[in-house]
Amino acid sequence: MIAGLFLTNSAVVSSELDTLIETSSAIVDQIDKGIMFVGGAHHASQTGMGISSGQLSGNYYISDEQVTAYNSALSGMVNYLPYGSAEDYLNEQAQSELDAMEDAIGDFTAVVVGMLEVQEVAERAETAETPDDQAEVQNYIAQNDMSVSQEDADTYNQSLDDIENHANAAGAFLAVAGNPEAVAFLDQGAMDNNTRVEDNALSYSASNQAVELAWASSETVSSIYLNGQGDFGLDIYASETDILNTGYESLFYNTGPTALGFNCFMYQVDCDEGDET
Repeated sequence: MIAGLFLTNSAVVSSELDTLIETSSAIVDQIDKGIMFVGGAHHASQTGMGISSGQLSGNYYISDEQVTAYNSALSGMVNYLPYGSAEDYLNEQAQSELDAMEDAIGDFTAVVVGMLEVQEVAERAETAETPDDQAEVQNYIAQNDMSVSQEDADTYNQSLDDIENHANAAGAFLAVAGNPEAVAFLDQGAMDNNTRVEDNALSYSASNQAVELAWASSETVSSIYLNGQGDFGLDIYASETDILNTGYESLFYNTGPTALGFNCFMYQVDCDEGDET
């Protein structure tokens, strides 16, 4: 008597498990067909009816490739994380925020370059010491469109908001990812909720000054505070002065138009010695 064989496919929740399901299913499918073939051949041998052409058995072989793929999938499951990885999730979210920040910086840079006539006007006006110089500035403005559109100003303002939001979120996620105790706390939360950590909503809350992981199954939230409160000692906020001082030393600022000057930035002339263009 031939026993029935069954394979239950669970939902795909990771690349490792997905690969194991795919490779094991392929072999079980061959075995299933092989059993049917043997049953049919056995019947033909007993009744004298329904024999094959003699070339069917190879259709139900388990190939070398299938064996290799399945065994490789088994090896991959050694490092499988059934509850996911909070550290990986945090780093992935940080990278997503970094990508969005770079897009916003691109918008910011484009609109700043488009509004450089403001800097040109400012520099010309600041150096207009005599009436003749001032008349020259007046004439230059009269002959050139030096206005700034409200649309450009709105784009500039929005890009600053986007950069701040994405930079803060990225920094928050990276800070938590770099704290082993905080990562272990979130991993334990996944175990307690019997879920993969990546299947739940991870966010940075500026108002709560915390990275928060909302567990769908229990409708609870795990919070990692970033202001020195809580159990993990994370205090990553800086004052406006500290942020601007850091920015003042940055390559982004020191290769920009306000640090280099309009003519140096635009035309590589009138650059102070040591300026990088």
